[in-house]
Amino acid sequence: MKIDIRTPVGLMFAFVGLLLVGFGLLGDPAIYERSLGVNINLWWGLAMAGFGAIMLWLARRRL
Repeated sequence: MKIDIRTPVGLMFAFVGLLLVGFGLLGDPAIYERSLGVNINLWWGLAMAGFGAIMLWLARRRL
């Protein structure tokens, strides 16, 4: 039985990343004053969703 850890890890990162992207887009802009106006949730959500997509792609290719 071949168990590939990339699939659940990719799903987890993609899900949490999409949640962060949604919160970054729909959240109150006033909370980003402490980070000099940078929407941290949006950027880290995109990074996490991208990493999750890469993990899912690698799991599908079975490298």
